[in-house]
Amino acid sequence: MFTGLIEARGEVLRLDHEPGQPDARLEILAPRVTDDAAPGDSIAVNGVCLTVVTVTDGGFTADVLPETLRRTSLGELAPGSPVNLERALAASARLGGHIVQGHVDGVATLASRTAGERWDDLVFEAPRELLRYVAEKGSVAVDGISLTVTGVTARGFGVSIIPTTSRETTLGALEVGARVNLEVDVLAKYVERMLQWREEEAR
Repeated sequence: MFTGLIEARGEVLRLDHEPGQPDARLEILAPRVTDDAAPGDSIAVNGVCLTVVTVTDGGFTADVLPETLRRTSLGELAPGSPVNLERALAASARLGGHIVQGHVDGVATLASRTAGERWDDLVFEAPRELLRYVAEKGSVAVDGISLTVTGVTARGFGVSIIPTTSRETTLGALEVGARVNLEVDVLAKYVERMLQWREEEAR
């Protein structure tokens, strides 16, 4: 489990994705999050929970399964791409963001970006089937970053990012048209499922 509070930005060293092969191997330069890492540990990469396969000199490698490539934007990474990184939450740590599983639900696209006095307003277009879980003033994870939703429309949602978020994560340089990994609030999905179950039991 993660919190959506990014610890560091890493850099993609390589993405081995052979044509015709369903999976890939990702290597990331990430000295700030690998000083205590070991094979089997979980590290969120742009919001995707990956398992460390090997720890390299200042980085790590991870396998990316076909389901992950299909549901996320990791397959679009290239050598030099910056990525948001967060180690799994320790049981004794503060939950400063919100509950993030690292199980990406889909991909959203940055539709617009407006600069404010000390913040930026970002609007993302998202799949309609995911927008039902997004609520104004609720939480959403965008490329692994815990953000508060400022508004919801029929096509997407808005967030505002402060200078620290802009400086310390990939959102600062994100351009209109870029695709991001989206994880909706798991609590909303559980509420929906419980209501569905109650309706099914009542039939």
